[in-house]
Amino acid sequence: MDDFWNWWQHLPQHISPVIFQIGSFKLQYYGLMYLVAFAITYGLVVYRLKHEDRFHITRQQVNDLTTVIILGLMVGARLGYVVFYNLSYFFKHPLEIFLPFEFSDGITFTGISGMSYHGGLIGILMAAWWYAHKNGIRLRDIADLYIPGIPLGYTFGRLGNFINGELYGRITSAPIGMYFPLAPEKALRHPSQLYEAFFEGVFLFAVLWAIRRARAPRGAMLAFYLIGYGAVRFFIEFYREPDAHLGFVVGFFSMGQVLCAAMITAGVFLLVCLRRMPAD
Repeated sequence: MDDFWNWWQHLPQHISPVIFQIGSFKLQYYGLMYLVAFAITYGLVVYRLKHEDRFHITRQQVNDLTTVIILGLMVGARLGYVVFYNLSYFFKHPLEIFLPFEFSDGITFTGISGMSYHGGLIGILMAAWWYAHKNGIRLRDIADLYIPGIPLGYTFGRLGNFINGELYGRITSAPIGMYFPLAPEKALRHPSQLYEAFFEGVFLFAVLWAIRRARAPRGAMLAFYLIGYGAVRFFIEFYREPDAHLGFVVGFFSMGQVLCAAMITAGVFLLVCLRRMPAD
């Protein structure tokens, strides 16, 4: 058993974030994980479209909408990180906002490091609203169709964080802790990326997928998702190391927890509003 825990605790030190390298060009797992997440979410949406007849959306519209949503996610996630987490730095270095490469040691494609989940969510909602308005589709139907599958795809984003050794947890004395090479000091830390991959990904997917056919107002899946993700992420943040340049922003709460509290509030408000809307 001691051998297992020794292997577990040193695992991040033996994982390379680089898939392959050709000359000075490197492809990292983090970028690949985004592609896997998009593919899984798209596959689940197409599956639902084929087996559930309540969505009046065509396959071509799903293809176009998915492309629009991906663009909204990438732009929103990056701008969210800039605004929520490091505005002062990017104000002085604006060209780094959308550069998906690092040049410090050759050319490394990172998939743009520094992404905000909450910014990505805002970007997705704005992109979906734009497409729905332009094509005469209910935004609430888009939400009900896409959201149950999103957490499963999101799991792979957190696995990408783990492979990168970033967004590690707080120091712990528990044997489940790991040594992360990028941490400022050698100490066991919670593998918070794995906690998030399971609870924000697999667990939340299982819940939302199970209730996707439940009787609820149109668009309620968005409210359930906001509340569910916000609550899970809020508690996991107690095990995740706050961003070094921010620390705790309100008492002993991190920026992620502040944003998740806003998420939960928005979800509850949305659910109340949807229940008061006439059925259509």
